Amino acid sequence: MDVKTAFLNGELKEDIYVSQPEGFVDQDNQSHVYKFKKALYGLKQALRAWYGMLSSFFISQHFSKGAVDPTLFTRKAGNDLLLVQIYINDIIFTSTNTAMCDEFADLMTTKFKMSMMGHMSFFLGLQIFQSPRGIFINQSKYASKIIKKYGMLTSDYVDTPMVEKNKVEDLQETPVDATLYRDMIRSHMYLTCNRLDLIYVGTINIGLWYLNDTGMSLTTYSDADHARSHDTRRSTSESAQFLGDKLVSWSFKKQKRTTISSTESEYIVLSGCCAQILWIRSQVTEYGFTLNKIPLYCDNKSVIAQCCKNVQHSRAKYINVCYHFIKEQLENEIVELYFVRTEYQLADIFTKPFPQERFNFLIEKLGMRSMSSEMLKRLAEEEDE
Repeated sequence: MDVKTAFLNGELKEDIYVSQPEGFVDQDNQSHVYKFKKALYGLKQALRAWYGMLSSFFISQHFSKGAVDPTLFTRKAGNDLLLVQIYINDIIFTSTNTAMCDEFADLMTTKFKMSMMGHMSFFLGLQIFQSPRGIFINQSKYASKIIKKYGMLTSDYVDTPMVEKNKVEDLQETPVDATLYRDMIRSHMYLTCNRLDLIYVGTINIGLWYLNDTGMSLTTYSDADHARSHDTRRSTSESAQFLGDKLVSWSFKKQKRTTISSTESEYIVLSGCCAQILWIRSQVTEYGFTLNKIPLYCDNKSVIAQCCKNVQHSRAKYINVCYHFIKEQLENEIVELYFVRTEYQLADIFTKPFPQERFNFLIEKLGMRSMSSEMLKRLAEEEDE
């Protein structure tokens, strides 16, 4: 659903004045100004005022605000749960009981001017297809748009996003159009919201496929690519988090400082991964689930040994903070560290180049599928039956 003219509902806490607009000047009081009674589009306070008003309204209707995500509101009725997620003036909601959804829709229409959008099929650039089998999310329209925008319609198809044994460096430091470069990177980053394989041409229909019959156990993979950057020799952190076998969170980024050993770089990514686990754990608590002893898979035996034993090597003193943070999560039985062989390290896909067979294996394990419009149509026909 969508709230019409949402910002006009916000209550201002500050005294804000504006000069008389052209064409509406009081000729007898030309030096006077107007004082706002409510928020208006264009005010920097408008978004905060709108959220404050909406949040207060939800709380007055016996909703609970998310402790981790303040844009998530929940309401319980016996064993049933209503979830409401807001993004500015766009609101998505679901419940274990359809009657609670209908009740919420009626509540919103009595308070605000609303546009009811029906079942969610498109949200913030994400195309969402729902069927009895599961939910498919991709960005084929957005991908097609940026391919056309940047003149890539005639580009050759590729099997994998990176070439093996290729060193990405620019010794000549060739200048490029900075504005165009930043715009392409921005578009590319938004596409990775559900396209973690980072391929465009030839794979438009690939997306994340979430089956309905999977559990809610949290599993995490963590890895570091030591000294990956040939320019700065900084390592790269990579991790993936699954609920059941559904990929819900992933990260791949260059570490902020240069590490002197692979053990140090592994500690950094493990520390960040533990922080993400704590965030997800707190988030699913809002949904009524309690998670402990969360398996965290790492392919570095040295790091696992140091974390799981009450011994710290003298050469690892410089990673003291990360070490103790991870140890604390292990001692509190929040996470459990396990060794995983490199060939089953699913986080490797984010930074390492692989041959096509290996790449496709990892894509399959991450829950990504290619579904054409014809395939989605057949799933819809199954729903009608």
